[in-house]
Order: sequence, then C-alpha cells, then structure tokens
Amino acid sequence: MTDRILSRQFHGAEGAEAWRVLPDGAYAFFRTDSLIASVRFIDAISGLVRQGDEPAIDIRGDGVTVLIRAFKGRDFGLVQSDLDLARAISTTAREIGLTAEPAAIQSLSIIPGATDRRGIMSFWQGVLGYDRRPDSPDEDLIDPYGRLAPFWFEEMDELRADGAGTIHLVAWVPWDEAESRVAAGLAAGGRIVRHNLEENFWTLADPSGNEVDVATTSAPDQAE
Repeated sequence: MTDRILSRQFHGAEGAEAWRVLPDGAYAFFRTDSLIASVRFIDAISGLVRQGDEPAIDIRGDGVTVLIRAFKGRDFGLVQSDLDLARAISTTAREIGLTAEPAAIQSLSIIPGATDRRGIMSFWQGVLGYDRRPDSPDEDLIDPYGRLAPFWFEEMDELRADGAGTIHLVAWVPWDEAESRVAAGLAAGGRIVRHNLEENFWTLADPSGNEVDVATTSAPDQAE
C-alpha cells in the first residue's frame, strides 16, 4: 500500500485530533446524551462511507465508538482514504455538537504462549470459533464477527518454571493515556516487570504476579 499512514502521522494530522491509532485501526469516541442521539449521529455519517469500507461502530446510550479498521483482506495498515474518512466523521460530529473523548478509547488483546505456538492454535480456534487472521495465519486468531478480543500466540523460548505455558493480557490505550494507566497500576500495588521504550509498552505485575501489558502507539512527535 503506497499511501500507508503510520500512527504518528495519523495522530499529527490536522482534523484527526479525536482519533487514536491502535493495532486494529483508528478509534474515536463521541459522547452523546441518549441512544436516540447516538443513532442520529450514525445516520449523519452513513453517507460518508463507501460500501465495503464500513467502519466498525459500537452504539451506546452515552456515546458512539467508531473504528476504522487497519485490516484489509491480506493487507494491513491505515491509508489516506482512512484519514480522509476520520476527518469527515469528526467534522460531522462537531457540526451536530458532539464532543470527542480520546481517553475513553481502549482495546484488549490476549496472548497465550507456548514453545510451539502451532501446537496450541488449533485448540483455541476450535474452542472460540475464531478464524485465522488472513495476513498472519500462523500467529493470530480473530473473532469472525469482529466483536471479541484478538489472540496473538507468542513463541516462548522456554516454559515457566513449573513446566506450564503462560497467558497474559494486553491493554491497548491511546498514546496520551498509557503513563496514567501505568501509574494507576503502580498505585494499586503493582510493579513494573519491564518497559520496552522502543515498542511503547510496559509489562506490569499485580501483587500476585499476574501480568498485563499496557501498550500504545506513537505520539505525533515520536518516531515510529
């Protein structure tokens, strides 16, 4: 995709201030005061969308979450037309008096680990009724209906000391929310296990040792 737009470019683009890029695409949350108002907003933006490029939309009585997906068949990544759509949706939201709340954006990933991930993927695929992600079928499973958390299967060098595998969560949050989430975890008795500055994630453990990654994507002034 020659017109691929990276997260830092999307975040820095004029007119896209409401949007935050996470691994599955660009998200925005617009606050409303009723389900009727949420439905009216969806009706207002429906004419902006080309058939086949429809965003994923979650409609609630207090707001609407819009996800412009980065998965495009066997290709992956946001492109110029996605940024154009994001800007148009934001413009419509402003025109009808809706306010964007980037802090409300979040997505969740689940990571099982094994020394041979191929040996466990079929189990999870069967139990969950998931599909293999077209662009990474040997590593990722996704909900065919786009509703539930994706699974990425980690290839571990070695199992835990007790001989078992591992599973942990990844909370994907906006670039300007990650450090406050880490601080909240530490204040609640957690500890930092590792901090990968290059890949923008912190691994935290709770007081019992269970782990979660707080992960994000590049801010406007950071290199990808």
